[in-house]
Amino acid sequence: MTGETVSIGKRLTVLLAGVAALLSLLSWGMVTGLAREATQRTQDNVLAASATTIAETLRSEQGEVRLELPYAAFAMLGAISEDRVFYRVIAGDTTLTGYDDLPQPEPGRQGQVMFATANYGGAPIRIASISRLVLAGDGPVLVTVTVGQTRDGVGAIAAELSRLAAILSVAFFLVAVGLSALVAQTSLRPLNEIAAAVSRRGPSDLRPLLRAAPADLAPLLTALNRLMDRLRLSIRRSEDFIAEAAHRIRTPLATVRAQAEIALRTVSDETEKERLRRIVRAVDESSRSAGQLLDHATVAYRTEDLTRDPIDLADLARQTVAAMEPTAAMRDIHLVLEASPAKVTGDAVLLENAIRNVLDNAIKYSPEDTTITLRIVQTPDEVQLSVIDEGPGLGDAPFEILTERFQRGRNATDIIGSGLGLTIAAEVLGAHGGRLDLATNKNGRGACVSLVLPSA
Repeated sequence: MTGETVSIGKRLTVLLAGVAALLSLLSWGMVTGLAREATQRTQDNVLAASATTIAETLRSEQGEVRLELPYAAFAMLGAISEDRVFYRVIAGDTTLTGYDDLPQPEPGRQGQVMFATANYGGAPIRIASISRLVLAGDGPVLVTVTVGQTRDGVGAIAAELSRLAAILSVAFFLVAVGLSALVAQTSLRPLNEIAAAVSRRGPSDLRPLLRAAPADLAPLLTALNRLMDRLRLSIRRSEDFIAEAAHRIRTPLATVRAQAEIALRTVSDETEKERLRRIVRAVDESSRSAGQLLDHATVAYRTEDLTRDPIDLADLARQTVAAMEPTAAMRDIHLVLEASPAKVTGDAVLLENAIRNVLDNAIKYSPEDTTITLRIVQTPDEVQLSVIDEGPGLGDAPFEILTERFQRGRNATDIIGSGLGLTIAAEVLGAHGGRLDLATNKNGRGACVSLVLPSA
């Protein structure tokens, strides 16, 4: 399933625009909250000043509390808005003047202004109250002055400030989106220049890309140059493989085999038949060599991009043994697997290829009616799969030579082979951080080839 891929520039622009939108909303919310708090504080200050002014006019006259409402106290409230104003003055439990049902805030200390919000006359009001003692009659009398004002005007001022903040936030967002697009385009310009430089090159131009790049793009440029190096090495290996395959397979094998089989049916001389059988067998071995060449090419390509999957080596060995059983049975060779679960990490295709090549070698070089044992031993650090046969062994040459391409032991010259089986196994294990150990069987007969891999 394919679909249109959004460009990095668009993604970056959308991301930055999203950040700008979030900041715009936060700024609008903060300004709105501050506006409400500021208008609330302004109204509280005016209410407190008005109540204090009224309280300061309280006096005692002929044993009674007297009060003259100052005009300035209410003029201050009118300076904010045209809201309705309410007041109440209480001496003890008696209302001296004002609205008898005006709510009272919670009482506080003398001289301390207390505030409250309540509903009065069907509208929300803000109330300020202050208490003081006045000497009258037989003793001091506690007088409480309460002033209230509706909040319509304060709400209108806060709403106006909120609308102004919203307009500024939208303007900020639009400017930020334009700047985000410009920043995204400018930031991606070096990347586009690198892409243009690569696209202008020919298919065989794998030279390193030498150009100035920002520090953030330096890892990408380094990785790109390394990729070109790997591609150049891979192409060189492919060319070597093609040259080797052409050198090894010069004749059309299928045609030769067909002609040999036809001749085998037509001749009656036993000597000639034996010769033709040898030709057919040689063609089959050549086909086997061609298959190993392809295996080697597969290893060369897959190790460039090695997969790392969890693998049970015992299961992989069991599947390989099952696939090779028919080949071994043709020579009465018995395959024995001694294994318990052993976890490794790697490429299952390559590891199966390595096990199959080592086991195929053991079958080819083992005498008829013998046993080949596959034994898996696990340690905390390594997993070792040993293939033990009863064949002629590895010869007297240094074992390390046998892992080189087309190198075979001196004791195997009478058996047709390509000399690639151990090479393939060694390269697969090397790519997985392991190794191929070659040794003579402990009882002195046959070879012991061990595939060693790091434990998962």
